[in-house]
Amino acid sequence: MKMKMMKTINDTLDYIALDFETANHHRNSACAIGLVRFIDGKETDSVYSLIHPAKMYFIPEWTDTIHHISYDDVRNKPLFPEVWDTMVMPFINQTPGIPLVAHNGNTFDMPVIRGCCEYFEMEIPMLTYFDSLLICRKTWPELENHKLTYLCEQFGIKYTAHNALDDARACGIIISMAADKWKCSSVDELLEKCGVEGRGVRSKLTYNFRLID
Repeated sequence: MKMKMMKTINDTLDYIALDFETANHHRNSACAIGLVRFIDGKETDSVYSLIHPAKMYFIPEWTDTIHHISYDDVRNKPLFPEVWDTMVMPFINQTPGIPLVAHNGNTFDMPVIRGCCEYFEMEIPMLTYFDSLLICRKTWPELENHKLTYLCEQFGIKYTAHNALDDARACGIIISMAADKWKCSSVDELLEKCGVEGRGVRSKLTYNFRLID
């Protein structure tokens, strides 16, 4: 008698790409967030919001030359807790269990979540994620660098750099391209092929982060 295999949370090429922009160097200064859902490696839907930062200080150079978000853009926007509770988690919970992915997420996007949650005394969420930067380094080792802007130039992906929604979308597209190159049909396979490991590894090479030291 054949046993029916239980579905693991990453046995398909389903993931949610995420990106933050921040007003300054503090990780609690999120000023924009974008999320894009990919099912079987293809975009299905997305959400985006500007965020009123915890402390309203914008580095002028970042406003002028990087993300172009200013005080005037966000002064009447919701704070992080409202955006997280009313937009981000409802979006994530539409497809429970599928992982998040962010480019350089280990050192930027995930600490932003931690910094904002700690500042607003919110419970740090139990989420699953992987870092697309590590995937790209393993998949295209011949490239000069693996910054998102450079990758998009190399692969002909048209997007606006440092727009949180465009950055998230580009990240998700590149993960789909990496899966194609490795001939993988699931996130599990892709992580295994790339030998990617991270903190809090549980079963099936998923990453569980509580954003702890």
